[in-house]
Amino acid sequence: MRRLEIVAVEGLPEIRPGDRLAPLLARCADLADGDVVVVTQKVVSKAEGRMVAVDPGDPAALAALIEKESVRVLRRRGDLVISETGAGFVCANAGVDRSNVPDGYVTLLPLDADRSARRIRDGLRASAGVEVGVIVSDTFGRPWRRGVTDVAIGCAGIAAVVDLRGTADALGRTLEVTEVAVADELAAAAELVMGKATGVAAAVLRGVDPSWFRAASVRAEIVRTPGEDLFR
Repeated sequence: MRRLEIVAVEGLPEIRPGDRLAPLLARCADLADGDVVVVTQKVVSKAEGRMVAVDPGDPAALAALIEKESVRVLRRRGDLVISETGAGFVCANAGVDRSNVPDGYVTLLPLDADRSARRIRDGLRASAGVEVGVIVSDTFGRPWRRGVTDVAIGCAGIAAVVDLRGTADALGRTLEVTEVAVADELAAAAELVMGKATGVAAAVLRGVDPSWFRAASVRAEIVRTPGEDLFR
């Protein structure tokens, strides 16, 4: 029987610029080979010093920071900006976020979340002696659907997309277009035990399909190029 176990990683301290996440995760989590560790963007950005002081009473300063983090603005409505970041993500306010950070600060997305995931994975191998996949997750809205969900913005050692094209479905028909964004699915599953306001910033998934473990990249596998995107 297939089974997937998801466990919240509790006990992480408040993360500060320069902190090494891998030893902290290894100390708080019971890890084994074949696990997938999901870490929120917020703590990764804090550790990498991607925090900026912004006066809460100065909306122009926040707007200027969002513009700086954007390579292209797609839509505006009031204070909301939908823009494309340097990594190719299309998201609200270029990922600039005030939640779960001290008053007067915002976090920015990691410069290269795939690299961030690789760094954590290498650190877990060194500090805990385990071979795991790592996903850096963030909360995104979705066109045409209400509500937000967590997605992968970086990964290492675990597939971003599993390509099922050319395989057969349950009735023997050949699948022609099916590519499953498994890193997004794992990120969303992890969020179910982390929550948005609990202070839990990581989770471990055990029981992930072993065939999904490989070198991977969210930026290369999930992010559509403008030529493939019907909505940009």
